[in-house]
Amino acid sequence: MKNVLILGGGFAGIQTAIQLQKSGRFNVTLVSDRNYLYLFPISIWVPVHQIEFENVKVPLAKIQKKYPFEVIIDSVKEIQAADHQVICEGQTLNYDYLVVAFGADKMKHKGIENTLSICGKPEVSLAIRNGIDKLIQKGSGKIAVGFGGNPKDKSAVRGGPGFELMFNIHNLLKEKNIRQNFELIFFAPMEEPGARMGKGALPMLNKLFDRYKIEKRFGKKITGFESGSVVFEDESKLDADLILFIPASAGHSVLQSSDLPLNEAGFIQIDNFCQVRGLPDVYAIGDIAAIEGPDWIAKQGHIAELMGRNAAYNIVEIEKGSAKRKGYQEHLNILCVMDTGDGAAFVFRNDKKSFLIPMPIVGHWMKKGWGIYSKLTKVGKFPRLPGM
Repeated sequence: MKNVLILGGGFAGIQTAIQLQKSGRFNVTLVSDRNYLYLFPISIWVPVHQIEFENVKVPLAKIQKKYPFEVIIDSVKEIQAADHQVICEGQTLNYDYLVVAFGADKMKHKGIENTLSICGKPEVSLAIRNGIDKLIQKGSGKIAVGFGGNPKDKSAVRGGPGFELMFNIHNLLKEKNIRQNFELIFFAPMEEPGARMGKGALPMLNKLFDRYKIEKRFGKKITGFESGSVVFEDESKLDADLILFIPASAGHSVLQSSDLPLNEAGFIQIDNFCQVRGLPDVYAIGDIAAIEGPDWIAKQGHIAELMGRNAAYNIVEIEKGSAKRKGYQEHLNILCVMDTGDGAAFVFRNDKKSFLIPMPIVGHWMKKGWGIYSKLTKVGKFPRLPGM
């Protein structure tokens, strides 16, 4: 059997490994720098003590019990596609097919070390929790939450978790009857952050900001961060005791020493079938890939999983000698349950329609239920529902 090497243990990589292992046609090896899948969409609750850090993780060993692909815990250092080789920290690996899925780096803002990101390394969620806990012990404080953009790639923005984290912090402080002692400020360089979710999203977000008494700082480019401050292009500053910031994604540094074709932003160029341009045996999926589509497109976990399923399908069909292929572009959409701490909103947008459905109370528990569902499906204990 031919060898398929998958780089990355996130949503995209895991889904590809599962699909290929199900086919029974390949020796499947997955390389990850950690021994668990981290469910980023539910990590928003770690800082507010609604879920424990360990419960956001799905050990790869549990997934292997159902889908026995090989796992190598190592870090990728270089990809040499011309030689069918991947150089890792501890070894060099060969392949017949390669699937690159180890995500992206973040934009390097000046002074970024003065911030914490809920979309950063998993352990950062604990640091955010500690920061919030210290301010709660103090009894008052000022918390700023925001996200940035990548002018070279509009799909690289990830703002939803920032909104969710802010709303959950509000509710935590409210439950402790100390909300009146805190200032909460949301900041972003866009005039209308959240606009990519569709027309219905902006009015709802504004209502939530007003209802929760969250100050807005929109429309100013962020030039950097200092200890206790966000610095804007007009040299004004936003002071805060805790700055929680989600930088936009940027091309992974490993790609700079590899021989894969990249776009201007440093993401891997692919066609509609997730095949790397000019390299018929190499695929790129998830955040590391340069996806193409309308201005509102965003890189989300469900799109990463779709790309993983499609890449696996296409590899299988190639080996069958079939001309059948599945593309990702016709399925591009924004789909999320945006948690508000005491409820949620169901958000959907594609090239034909967009809508937002408020779901007070029940929406929060629906997202909690999705977390359980996601874990069970990854370890093969619950069937995957169509479209989820």
